[in-house]
Amino acid sequence: MEQQYSSALLERAVDEFSKLPGIGRKTAMRLVLHVLRMETGSVDRFCDALTTLSHEVKYCKVCHNISDTEVCQICSNTQRDASMVCVVENIQDVMAIEATMQYKGLYHVLGGVISPMDGIGPGDLEIESLVDRVSGGGVKEVILALSSTMEGDTTNFYIYRKLVRYNDVKLTVLARGLSINDELQYTDELTLGRSIVGRVPFTGK
Repeated sequence: MEQQYSSALLERAVDEFSKLPGIGRKTAMRLVLHVLRMETGSVDRFCDALTTLSHEVKYCKVCHNISDTEVCQICSNTQRDASMVCVVENIQDVMAIEATMQYKGLYHVLGGVISPMDGIGPGDLEIESLVDRVSGGGVKEVILALSSTMEGDTTNFYIYRKLVRYNDVKLTVLARGLSINDELQYTDELTLGRSIVGRVPFTGK
């Protein structure tokens, strides 16, 4: 039997929190009760931050990372090496690589990996925009930094086939210090940093 709440407002809040990934109803209830104990001003700031994020956040028109402006701070940073583009699956991977402090180039966020089982094909990802960046000139190395899963490897190979004709562009992949099926965002900083520094040429095999 579904649990009964003494307040419809409480139930609604629990319902909304429980929609977040990894949050069950017990955890949702704990979070809601914590919010109730917060000062009103703190709750208002919390809600305003989420509302502002939802309405005003942008995606960088160059790399597709989350940004406050049309071009993100990483892409607009003249101290970064614009000749290097690191291809990642998602925004969390950008954060993971940045945390290593071992990479000073730019990024390209695909928005996922090729996964026929999930109905995700090349056209659903930012692959053509990557090809456009490379064909526009100035890129000397593309680092394929996707997770070492079957889907990640499939996407690596697809991108390789798209870019291999640009003979002046070096295609590399993270060194296999990462275990098979590892996702970048869950890899420790030391291992990930070493994998970036020790990257190797990608031959498509």
